Amino acid sequence: MTQVLARKWRPRSFTELVGQEHVVRALTNALRQQRLHHAYLFTGTRGVGKTTLARILAKSLNCETGVTDAPCGKCSACTEIDAGRFVDLIELDAASNTQVDNMRELLENALYAPTSGRYKVYIIDEVHMLSRNAFNAMLKTLEEPPGHVKFILATTDPQKIPVTVLSRCLQFGLKQIPQPQIRERVTEILAAENVPADAPSIALVARAAEGSLRDALSLLDQAIAHGGGKLEEASTRAMLGAVDQTYLYAILKALAAGDGAGLVAGAERMAERSLSFESALQDLASLLHRIALAQVVPLSIATDDPDAASIIELTKTFAAEDLQLYYQIATQGRAEIGLAPDEHAGFMMTLLRMLAFAPAAGGVVGAVTPVRTSVAAAKVAASPAVVKTDPSSWAELVGQLGLSAMANQLALRCEMTRRTDEMIELRISQADERMFDKPYRDKLTTALRQLLGEKLRVAFLAGEVTGVSPKAITDRKLEQRQAAAVAEIREDPFVRELIEDFGGSVEDASIKPK
Repeated sequence: MTQVLARKWRPRSFTELVGQEHVVRALTNALRQQRLHHAYLFTGTRGVGKTTLARILAKSLNCETGVTDAPCGKCSACTEIDAGRFVDLIELDAASNTQVDNMRELLENALYAPTSGRYKVYIIDEVHMLSRNAFNAMLKTLEEPPGHVKFILATTDPQKIPVTVLSRCLQFGLKQIPQPQIRERVTEILAAENVPADAPSIALVARAAEGSLRDALSLLDQAIAHGGGKLEEASTRAMLGAVDQTYLYAILKALAAGDGAGLVAGAERMAERSLSFESALQDLASLLHRIALAQVVPLSIATDDPDAASIIELTKTFAAEDLQLYYQIATQGRAEIGLAPDEHAGFMMTLLRMLAFAPAAGGVVGAVTPVRTSVAAAKVAASPAVVKTDPSSWAELVGQLGLSAMANQLALRCEMTRRTDEMIELRISQADERMFDKPYRDKLTTALRQLLGEKLRVAFLAGEVTGVSPKAITDRKLEQRQAAAVAEIREDPFVRELIEDFGGSVEDASIKPK
């Protein structure tokens, strides 16, 4: 039976590890100097090498050649650890063994000397899943560990580990692996496996892996099977469900030209192929980020990147501030797509929002008029006319300002209670009045004047609000979704049966809406 790539190409030594040079350097130096700690904690997202690193460290500690940073890989200890049958290496999945009894049994066995190795090594994966009592049981052994015991803990969520345990561990943070390193490793493996592949396919796999080499190899297995033993761009895109970048390039070019009809046509072509619009917004935001980065640091785009020519062309098409605005709209659109009538409508409205808020939008869709044009036209009126307040219009206006950090939080908490051609009045609740610090008000005022005219006056008031600020509206929608999710779980027949038969209860806080 053919072994999956993620297992076949799992690193067996420190030199084979990819993307964790900072951790490897620290561990190899410690091993060379015999400065050994009794407990190590490896943190990081999935698939970055936590348990792989733990097993290599176990070999380094138990290799028959002695404690070393370069285990031989040939002695009985090394080969048995690689095969997963070394009697003094105990691996525990804390997600499946959360109870204190399991931990007490494990710690009682730790008192006995190793059977065949130099050290008895305990690898506890997803250690944050242990119960409080299990952590307390572990704590005593961590405080006074036997000399022949080494603990190697791994977790994706170190925030959930008690500080009393953290303080007794030597902690190493493993980072997500950069795409260029994933591409390089995938290319090496494909060459060794004699699998034909093109550069765009490798780039797609590396991008979809999101910093996880294990995920990259799992996806590679699927892509090879889907492509009939080879990797081709069209087949790989179909397997990943990835949005063809040509659609996104066409959309951005239509946006740059103010071509509303082109935007709609691009979205319709994607709909015809049943592409995921949520993924499309993610890819669009990623593409805007790459274009913005290339404007500032041209060398950030590798020469062998299949998208290099298109990205460089688009850097000349958009102003830097336009890219920031479109990126913000794309990310906000993705966050709100679950609230849209359907994904297609959410994607389309996000594109139309980009067009409507474009600083120099030339094209329009139907009767839609870009906001800047309408404001400029309104200033020609002989006397200021009060504009009827529309709660959503302030939210749309905030989306154009390109604010960040606290200034943006201030804007999101405000309600626009009055607006004329020359003045905007904003009100915030007394509970949030602390956010009326002058630097944040000045930033908000400056952004409004840049958008609507330098003579604009902005008045800030604190008092009773009506709950129509952008944040209040968003919070209400989230609360409604949460309430619906809780109700759905509580009414589920299987859940109700569990509660009735076993006296269980539902933790509302643990329920997350889809």
